Amino acid sequence: MLKKLSYKKAGVNISLGNKFVKQITPLVRKTFRPEVYSDLGGFSGLFQLKKYRNPLLVSGTDGVGTKLKIAFMMDKHDTVGIDLVAMCVNDLVVTGAEPLFFLDYLASGKLELNRSLAIIKGIIEGCRQSGCALIGGETAEMPSFYEKGEYDLAGFAVGVVEKKELIDGKKIKPGDLVLGLASTGLHSNGYSLARKIVFEEAGLKINQHIPDLGEKLGNVLMTPTRIYVKTILKLLKRFSLKGMAHITGGGITENLPRVLPANCKAVIFKKNWEAPPIFSLLKRLGKVEEGEMFRDFNMGVGFILIVPENEGDRVISAANRLGEKASIIGQIEKGKKIVQYA
Repeated sequence: MLKKLSYKKAGVNISLGNKFVKQITPLVRKTFRPEVYSDLGGFSGLFQLKKYRNPLLVSGTDGVGTKLKIAFMMDKHDTVGIDLVAMCVNDLVVTGAEPLFFLDYLASGKLELNRSLAIIKGIIEGCRQSGCALIGGETAEMPSFYEKGEYDLAGFAVGVVEKKELIDGKKIKPGDLVLGLASTGLHSNGYSLARKIVFEEAGLKINQHIPDLGEKLGNVLMTPTRIYVKTILKLLKRFSLKGMAHITGGGITENLPRVLPANCKAVIFKKNWEAPPIFSLLKRLGKVEEGEMFRDFNMGVGFILIVPENEGDRVISAANRLGEKASIIGQIEKGKKIVQYA
């Protein structure tokens, strides 16, 4: 006699999925902006553009990467959502755009309600920090596709900037200053190398207290990515920000040239800021060459601004008052479109 099969017996619990959506709906609504034109539960999210004369829509997508492996090891899932939002909205604001709305994609082999709620609460917090609305998403349950207890995250953000206010780096010229806003640590990049160093090569444990760090290794590795959006949007109202770079995979070495004109190079003074101790620990334990460190990690600088020389000190002061740890880390000189360290 043939067994009666169902989606639930195949590993997909539609009822649990519906329960999850019901629980997160009131939380998600708290992120809504006045322009949100739809509620949750539809086939798509609707957003009405207002007050713009000649708007450019700016979009971006990203994930959290292998930092999720640390979340699995610690069974800690309430901050990876912040990382997810940060990786997307920090990219948008580089152009001068204000993030408007965000959508998430959460996929796992089996939907675990409490874990999924923790993840979504982190995403909601990231949206709160960046001022954008969480207007939709997808929760996919895919039996046998992921290892037990594992999941993946992706995010999608859309922002807007007036065309005449677009920041594209074209006005950058020799003599301009390079300012750095401090990172909170690794952010969400370089974790494949970091995990290999601390776990495989050094044999450290996730809950081990590391004297060099002053706390447990896992706590440092799970520190959320800083979201710079509100700081940048406030600075844009007062200062001439000629170019910006979100320092992600590739470090300063690969990311800063993306906004430089063809006739400019950036000279970066490595001693002008103090990097969090996790970077020196990784360098020492992994015997990583300095050039490789600056190419793989943010090295303590999460976001870069390029400003006219006469505005540098004022921008630094304003950023510090807004809660950032800012410093002058370099200068633009005539040359090829590269980063040169000094």
